[in-house]
Amino acid sequence: MNRVIHRFILGSCLALAVGCSAVGKSNTFIFTADLPPGFAYVATVTYVPVWGQSCNLGKRDNLKPQFNREWRTEYKPDAQIEIRRTRKGCDLVLDSIQLDINASYGKDRSDFSGDSGFIAVRDYLDSHDKGTFNAAGESQFSGQCQWFFRTIGPQRYITKILYCKNTDAQGNVTKGRPFAAYTLDQLPGKTVKLKIKLADEEEPYMGDTWVKVPGGWKRCMGENFEDQDAFCFGNYKDFSTFKMPDGRNCSIYPGCTENKEVTP
Repeated sequence: MNRVIHRFILGSCLALAVGCSAVGKSNTFIFTADLPPGFAYVATVTYVPVWGQSCNLGKRDNLKPQFNREWRTEYKPDAQIEIRRTRKGCDLVLDSIQLDINASYGKDRSDFSGDSGFIAVRDYLDSHDKGTFNAAGESQFSGQCQWFFRTIGPQRYITKILYCKNTDAQGNVTKGRPFAAYTLDQLPGKTVKLKIKLADEEEPYMGDTWVKVPGGWKRCMGENFEDQDAFCFGNYKDFSTFKMPDGRNCSIYPGCTENKEVTP
């Protein structure tokens, strides 16, 4: 169907609220996530005026609902999201969902990192661009997250950075962040799930700063403890200790077990 015609019909349906099959359907769908332990998502939902309307809403009249804003204390995997709504006589439709994927790696409030995902919703998409649903009305898109570690400060505290990538149907990592796209008429009464797998191994955040050894990684000393980059520069004999998030003083990450064999 021609994109302009499709949008005209959709706009007429929303404006009149009669004569279209979508009116009798649910106006919500469920977004949920299957995440590794310690992970949580925050969903920020954006609505835009139905195509063809000349609405001039301020930010306060079209606030972006957030789900799991207090993800540390009030996390709920399931979010019921409106597809269409009206504000000050303006008919709005769901446009996108920004997903913040957060994960804690320690007990301190600052011991967390995060990356993002995204769901786009349009009135029209080519068939190969939009997600599909099974007979039970469920659609799933996937990603893989991986921890990257580094040290900061003169005591070289471990901090971790999270990166999340999209994966295909076979679980292979692809370009970009976790992403899915749907049309407005696909979503009523359905369930969309984000499934995240955590990579088996962590990696150093910067190259030539750690050396792989049996059982983990050793931190190159560099010039001294004040040397924040502390690149190895071929020195695979002088290493430093570091502080784990729980305060332990260690020499091998992540196991904290001394090992004398070094493999550059």
